[in-house]
Amino acid sequence: MWRIGTVVALCDETSTARTITLEVPDWPGHVAGQHVDLRLTAPDGYSAVRSYSIASAPSLQPQFEVTVERMPDGEVSPYLTQVIAPGDQLEVRGPIGGWFVWRSEQTGPVQLIAGGSGIVPLMAMIRARFSSENRSQFRLLYSVRDGESIFYKHELKALSEDKLGLNVTYVYTRKVPMGWPRPAGRINATLVANTTWPAVLDPTSYICGPTSFVEAAADLLLAAAMKRDNIRTERFGPTGERR
Repeated sequence: MWRIGTVVALCDETSTARTITLEVPDWPGHVAGQHVDLRLTAPDGYSAVRSYSIASAPSLQPQFEVTVERMPDGEVSPYLTQVIAPGDQLEVRGPIGGWFVWRSEQTGPVQLIAGGSGIVPLMAMIRARFSSENRSQFRLLYSVRDGESIFYKHELKALSEDKLGLNVTYVYTRKVPMGWPRPAGRINATLVANTTWPAVLDPTSYICGPTSFVEAAADLLLAAAMKRDNIRTERFGPTGERR
């Protein structure tokens, strides 16, 4: 079922990524980790559909947010990140998905691992946890190119400093901030051992990012004795579209 969503707010997360807040009057509500399909139709009738994870907590409804990263040769992302304006309308279908989700009734520790724009559905989980009375402990291992590529930078900093159960570790793959204790590089077994929950605590893990990143991170968790059934994965395209 397609619904009409109206753009009510825009926020630039980085120089190439933008969060779009949509209001859908008959929105049925979503669970953190779900996604939506957005359909754009040109004046000549040509239409394009892309899937994007929801970034906001369920408490925001009937509004929700998606975050899109622009690709210079993209068909949809340049419009969503540079052209669209408050008051514009998009066709929306969803919410979709029931496996890669976090529900407020879950009580065990949660391990989040994000690569680039794969942070989006994980941010929905973080926000859902903080907007509910749930006090499960969350850890986030977030791989980015450099400090300018971090989505939700200030919000993550504020939430992690509140001492309310969110621990954030950044991994910089190309350029590290001045004084950073580790050289640039990818997630590896040492980082997983030092920054993620021990397997004995039986955490639920959510991994999101490009396919190669997701597969590598999942293999590292399995090597660290995490239960395969407790590892949930989601693949992202370069603009934040789901695969």
